[in-house]
Amino acid sequence: MILKAPFPWFGGKSRAADLIWPRLGNTPNYVEPFFGSGAVLLRRPHAAGNEIVNDLDCYVANAWRAVKLAPEETAGFCDWPVNEADLHARHRWLHGRAEFRERMKNEPDFYDSRIAGYWIWGLSCWIGDNFCRPKNQEALPHLTGGKGVARQVPHLTGGQGVARQVPHLTGGKGNAMTIEDISSAPSASPEGRSRGGAQSVAIQVPRLRAGGGGVQIESGDDKQSRQTENLIAWFNQLSSRLRHTKVVCGSWERVCTKASTYGQGLTAVLLDPPYDAGDSHDDVYGDMSRGISAPVREWAIEAGKNPLMRVALCGYEGEHQMPPDWDCIQWKASGGYASAAGNAENSSRERIWFSPHCLNPEPNLL
Repeated sequence: MILKAPFPWFGGKSRAADLIWPRLGNTPNYVEPFFGSGAVLLRRPHAAGNEIVNDLDCYVANAWRAVKLAPEETAGFCDWPVNEADLHARHRWLHGRAEFRERMKNEPDFYDSRIAGYWIWGLSCWIGDNFCRPKNQEALPHLTGGKGVARQVPHLTGGQGVARQVPHLTGGKGNAMTIEDISSAPSASPEGRSRGGAQSVAIQVPRLRAGGGGVQIESGDDKQSRQTENLIAWFNQLSSRLRHTKVVCGSWERVCTKASTYGQGLTAVLLDPPYDAGDSHDDVYGDMSRGISAPVREWAIEAGKNPLMRVALCGYEGEHQMPPDWDCIQWKASGGYASAAGNAENSSRERIWFSPHCLNPEPNLL
């Protein structure tokens, strides 16, 4: 089953996963120092071995710890209707959790499911760059000036809060589907056919069901119960998938030591650092993005010489000058943030460099 994160993420690599895994192969040890939404790991085509994932953003790391260790409790805090007042209040409340941030940095087993649920819900409602981003931890939402509140009002269509992304977990389908997937699919019923050139959203129209000698309209309570059940099922599946995955919160170097990598045997490492792309990424990652790309590249070049290491490095065209024995492939991001204004050109600049000891199943390389 294909799983996905319960929140949107700038720079996710879901579309690149099918290019990455044939190169990395089924190694017994896998390390991802910049985990984010975990799109590549969640699309791993074989059974998990030893897996270590890390993110410097404590809200990211906490979300994955909470989903792993308390999935139903975390889902409960996510299960909330869209309300702009709640969105801004939770944004401000999350920024004020200074003690939480310190505990995440210093206690390897600590998590807070309420913070995780509020953060996941907020990311799913927020429009624009990342909700509760690491830049300016005490900052409030933009209410005036050039950016304006219009950039950060909640999503008002396609479902409620995080529930707008709940996969369709029933009906015998092998792959998980989001509510947006269901919305864009043609409907077989007259009620769901397009009108005026636009398709109506099947999951938002009343569901007809037989019963009591006639046809009943599903009530709002029934719909909410179904959304809640699907949300809990989704989080339980993520928890099961991450059962043996170690979730670390800190600098990327902490999981790139000998003990974490080739000291465990044959190791695959996916490096997806904040790209060195100027102010557009600074808005998303804040101070985290500055000066990261170059040292990651230098580490990758050295690690790639080791026959026990298979390294994949992500970046933009021209960002990394790699040795001639590294392979480079091009891929194109699409959807979500990649198709937002100003990002369409960047989506065609995506590159992944693979170290010499990676597998080579594809002949059409750049």
